[in-house]
Amino acid sequence: MKKIYSSLRQDWFSNIRGDLLAGLVVALALIPEAIAFSIIAGVDPKVGLYASFSIAVIIAFTGGRPGMISAATGAMALVMVLLVKEHGLQYLLAATVLTGVLQSVAGLLKLGALMRFVSRSVITGFVNALAILIFLAQLPELTDVSWVVYAMTAAGLIIIYGFPHITKAVPSPLVTIVVLTGVAMLLKLDIRTVGDMGQLPDSLPIFLLPDVPLTLETLRIIFPYAATMAVVGLLESMMTASIVDELTDTNSNKNRECMGQGVANIATGFIGGMAGCAMIGQSVINVKSGGRGRLSTLVAGLALLVLIVFLGPWVRQIPMAALVAVMIMVSIGTFSWDSIRKLRQHPPSSTLVMIATVVITVATHDLAKGVFAGVLLSGIFFAHKVGKVLRIDRSLDAEGRLRTYRVVGQVFFASSETFLNSFDFKEAVPMVRIDVSRAHFWDITAVGALDKVVLKFKREGAEVEVLGLDEASTTMMDRFAIHDKPGAVEKLMH
Repeated sequence: MKKIYSSLRQDWFSNIRGDLLAGLVVALALIPEAIAFSIIAGVDPKVGLYASFSIAVIIAFTGGRPGMISAATGAMALVMVLLVKEHGLQYLLAATVLTGVLQSVAGLLKLGALMRFVSRSVITGFVNALAILIFLAQLPELTDVSWVVYAMTAAGLIIIYGFPHITKAVPSPLVTIVVLTGVAMLLKLDIRTVGDMGQLPDSLPIFLLPDVPLTLETLRIIFPYAATMAVVGLLESMMTASIVDELTDTNSNKNRECMGQGVANIATGFIGGMAGCAMIGQSVINVKSGGRGRLSTLVAGLALLVLIVFLGPWVRQIPMAALVAVMIMVSIGTFSWDSIRKLRQHPPSSTLVMIATVVITVATHDLAKGVFAGVLLSGIFFAHKVGKVLRIDRSLDAEGRLRTYRVVGQVFFASSETFLNSFDFKEAVPMVRIDVSRAHFWDITAVGALDKVVLKFKREGAEVEVLGLDEASTTMMDRFAIHDKPGAVEKLMH
């Protein structure tokens, strides 16, 4: 009981002031993004705004990473476009519920543990690509606009980076938003505001069931989209959790996060919201503004609802230039500048993985594709590296009758060819001993390689003895090896 109380206090009440202020900053930053993502998906702005409120509030309780912000995201919105265009909003809501179910199943199966296969180079590439995408997303607000917009954005950046030198009691992004909104209203500046992005909802969300027929045809339509959204959402959430772990020097529960994302999306689909996931930009804003606990995520969701429903007229006056300045700060803070400085110090393979992840992600605007390419390259380089770490020593007894091969290293698909080429099958010795006590056979390719070695020696008339198989390798051999089966040599010859 004491441990539970301590955990609750740490997660919720260890940083009350910082979490309250950071949550308010995040809520303001969520509004234009939720509206923009709704427009991308082809739905009414309230669909994205309700989703951001719902997901943030629920994930505060169910998520596995305190201080991380989840809401409607661009990566998820891009997946929805075709579904909404061809089948409409109700099918999107049904797909959102199914997305949550699939993510919950992933949590039950503990698939969050798969994050250990994502290398540091891939995470760095993901972070850098996201920083670039965040910056590029601000360019439309800075294209073909008056000098006033540039002046306001520059002033916002000055406040963001200068105000902390005066005091850190209040987050500088919040000061920036308040000050620039006040200036714009006072001077009646003719610049783009949050209100120009779309109509804000004026009522609370209500529970509703997606209006779709409960048939296999409906499942056939929504399943491909739901499966894609589930993968993209979990991938982005797991990567963001790892980044927040690093920023705060704390650990997260990836499997609980999978479950939490699922529960949040199921609930969101039933109140008319679109599927979402963790947001690295807003999560970085939260951490940089002093947010650390679950309270910051809860405040962000609740403040968002209050702002859009009850304070809509004021929120509509916030100049986009202020939010652009905040997002540029996020972009600069997110990018791993150290990875550029240390390019020459890192192994070429690590650098190539990082650059490939960045290029593919930015080129496709698809985080999943970039990360998949990075993980694939990492796996190839790792297999190549480990495959080369295989040594086979040989010795001949004094009488010249027994040749001993001592295998040291890992034998698997990438090193099996090296293993095969290390034996001299034409050497006329009556006995061959293969000592594998310092080796491990990982897969059926490795088993097949040992089969070939043994059978080729037997075909040349040598007696072969294999010594030192460890327990796991012995199990593999018992199941798949054929070199000790009757007629194996004849099969090899034919």
